Amino acid sequence: MERALRRLRTSGLLTINGIRETPVARLETLIRSAGYFRQKARRLKMFVEFVDKNYGGSLGRMFAQPTEKLRQEFLGLNGIGPETADSILLYAGNHPIFVVDAYTRRILARHNIVAEKAPYEEIRHLWEQALSSLATDSRHWKQAATRNQKRETLFPSHRPSPMSIAKRSGLAQVYNEMHGLIVGVGKNYCLKSNPLCAECPLGKFLPSRIEQSGVSRHHSPNS
Repeated sequence: MERALRRLRTSGLLTINGIRETPVARLETLIRSAGYFRQKARRLKMFVEFVDKNYGGSLGRMFAQPTEKLRQEFLGLNGIGPETADSILLYAGNHPIFVVDAYTRRILARHNIVAEKAPYEEIRHLWEQALSSLATDSRHWKQAATRNQKRETLFPSHRPSPMSIAKRSGLAQVYNEMHGLIVGVGKNYCLKSNPLCAECPLGKFLPSRIEQSGVSRHHSPNS
């Protein structure tokens, strides 16, 4: 997907007008590396038609809508599910909504927090409830934003999309940063097969590790 986005960007087509004016066959060629490129090219066209019809082709006008209203409109479009809708809202529109992906499910399931096949909305609300208090402390997210600007990190948050003029709120920044951390852990440690639990920064919180630690303390001669 990153390669496909880069090709659209370098071709000067990663804009509403660029996608609108580009023939479907050309779009297919540019995003071929993303997989299911024919389907995705048509959905890009469909999304632009949606913006044109409902918001006069203006992303600014579209993203100025209330989060839940816009989310329901996205979910009404063919091929857009909750993860895609929330990704558009958070990363393109800077709306405060948490994105749940396969990495999120896998990490939570392995830590016995939720079942891997738990409903999307259940997991999303769980994260939003847990993280909401962080956003109320302006010092936390302002410091987090400063850290990401000043240094390279292993799991950086996503920068605001150049396609959006919306200002990122503190809550959106917290959701963005946390999702970046989850993706980093999922890609580098919590692999689908042969996970690297011993090296994972979250490994010490695994239920099996906690149980072993408790047994060790219980049988310690110094306890």
